[in-house]
Amino acid sequence: MQATLRSFCMAGLLCLFALFPLVANDYYISLAIKIMIYSIFALSLQLLVGGAGLVSLGHAAFFGIAAYATTLLSPESGPGNLLWLLPAAMICALAYALLTGALALRTRGVYFIMVTLAFSQMAYYVFHDTDVGGGSDGIYLYFRPELRLGDSVLLNVDSPYSFFLFTLACLVLVWAFLAMLMRSRFGAALTGIRVNEQRMRSAGYSTFNYKLVAYALAGALAGVSGLLYAAKDGFVNPELLAWEQSGLVLLMVILGGSGRLWGAILGAVGLTLLQEAFQSQALFGDWSAHWHLTFGLSIIALVALMPNGLIGMQAQWRGRPRRASAPSPRTKS
Repeated sequence: MQATLRSFCMAGLLCLFALFPLVANDYYISLAIKIMIYSIFALSLQLLVGGAGLVSLGHAAFFGIAAYATTLLSPESGPGNLLWLLPAAMICALAYALLTGALALRTRGVYFIMVTLAFSQMAYYVFHDTDVGGGSDGIYLYFRPELRLGDSVLLNVDSPYSFFLFTLACLVLVWAFLAMLMRSRFGAALTGIRVNEQRMRSAGYSTFNYKLVAYALAGALAGVSGLLYAAKDGFVNPELLAWEQSGLVLLMVILGGSGRLWGAILGAVGLTLLQEAFQSQALFGDWSAHWHLTFGLSIIALVALMPNGLIGMQAQWRGRPRRASAPSPRTKS
């Protein structure tokens, strides 16, 4: 009964959020789309961090490769077709994930982090130092893709409202897919690997194959966010693959809480809003020019105050009064 009521409330909130562009201006619509794209990006990393316990610092490679694939495969004379452009972007990201994951997953801990970072930087320099995708200047996407079947246009996302709804639909589908995946036998095996990989191997599980499938799936889902990012801004450059982008999405997962899928979405919302707020001259005046300093200090403070992330904030606040009201050993004695 409680689960049904919760689902009903979530559906209602989702419907209300879908009407948001009708009352908001272009800036807030663009900000909401950006948050949703980063939410998909963070959800894809959550599958690795919260699901399999794999902390990757090279996740931006899949995001950037899909963004470049979308731009390079789109015709310059008109919009590309989402019917094959979206699978193509996901397959490009998935292929790079399979190739690099097969090598990176043979390492553990800090070595895994460093190897994923190295693979991401390799992809970064491929686009930065060669003519593929315009080199360091990047490349433009002149038309947003549309969904066509033959000569019939089934979905046109050229207007801000339609692109908002399309991005929201992608976010809901990615979240639903990951929620079902983590409730499946595959998700249970990933959780077991995160808790105790040696015990899972002793039980007969091929943990390497499970982790490789999770790594490839995470790369493909990051490809969805890469396509949306390219379609939103109409421009991609090598910075999308840089380690700073990987660090940013990892911060989203840590800030939101790595235990649940909602944590990735909360982290994307919180971190993006913090960035926007600290860059606002209306709020911080001349200090906005040094927003990296205030942003970094706020992240340190938030992580220190909320060790379980935003998702665990409610439980943390509920726990404090109980601990405060409990008699101390000195009082009891």
